[in-house]
Amino acid sequence: MKYLTILQIVIAVLLMIVILLQRRGTGLGSAFGGESNVYRTKRGIEKSLFISTIIFSILFLGTALLLLVLQK
Repeated sequence: MKYLTILQIVIAVLLMIVILLQRRGTGLGSAFGGESNVYRTKRGIEKSLFISTIIFSILFLGTALLLLVLQK
C-alpha cells in the first residue's frame, strides 16, 4: 500500500510536468474573437507529450481507484 501511494505521487508529478510542457495558448485566439479555423496536427514532441499525458492520466486514475479499493 505504501509503494502504491509513492507510485501515485510519482505519476502525479510526471503528469504535472507533461501538462506544463505542452504548448500554451492553444485556442486562445478564439477567446478574443480571432479566427480559430486553423486546424493542425500534432507532430513530434508535441504528439509525444499529448500521448504521454493521456497515459499518465489513465495510470493516475487507475492507482487512485486501486488505492480506494484497497483501503476498504
